[in-house]
Amino acid sequence: MTSLPNLLTLGRIALIPLIIILLYIPASWAAWTALFFYVIACATDYVDGYLARRMNEVSDIGKFLDPIADKIMVGSLLIALAAMDRLAGIWVIAAIVILVREFLVSGLREYLGPKNVKLPVSKMAKWKTTLQMIALGFLIMGPFGNSVLPYTLLIGQIGLTIAAILTVVTGWGYLKAGFFHMRKPETPVEREIVDV
Repeated sequence: MTSLPNLLTLGRIALIPLIIILLYIPASWAAWTALFFYVIACATDYVDGYLARRMNEVSDIGKFLDPIADKIMVGSLLIALAAMDRLAGIWVIAAIVILVREFLVSGLREYLGPKNVKLPVSKMAKWKTTLQMIALGFLIMGPFGNSVLPYTLLIGQIGLTIAAILTVVTGWGYLKAGFFHMRKPETPVEREIVDV
C-alpha cells in the first residue's frame, strides 16, 4: 500500500476534490490552477502504472485502486461540469454516455473476473481515453481559456462528444464479450477477448 505507485494513485484521488472546488471559483487563476492539478492527476495515471511495472511492484491493491481513481476523477468532473452548465443541452448526452459506459464496463469486468477472462485495451480505447482527457482539460478552462485559445469551451464540448462516440464503439466490444460468456458454460481455460 505504501509503494510509490500506490501513493501516486492515492495522490490522484486526493487531487479530485481540490480540482472540483477550484472549478466553482469564478476566476481565471482558479481555472488555471484547476487545470494544473488536473494535468498532474492525468500524468500520475500513466506514471503509477509505468513505475509499478518498472519497479516490479504491481500489486492487487494497485490493480484495484487505479481504475477506481480514474472513474472517480472522470465521473466527478463530468457531473461538476454538467452542474456548471459547461455541459448543457445536447452536450450533456456525451457525459451521460461516458458515465453509463464506465458503470457497464466495471460491472462486466467484475462478472468476467472469476471466469479468468481478460479484456485487453485496444488502440481505439486508448485514443478515446486520450481524447477524453484533453477534452476535459478544455472544459475545465471553459471561458477562461479564451484569452489563449478562442472557443475553448466549444472545443472541449466537441472533443468530449467524439470521445463519447468512441466510447460507444469500444463499449460494444466489451458487451459482446460479456454476452458471449454469459451464454457459454464455464471452463477453466483462460480466454482473451479483444476490445474493438
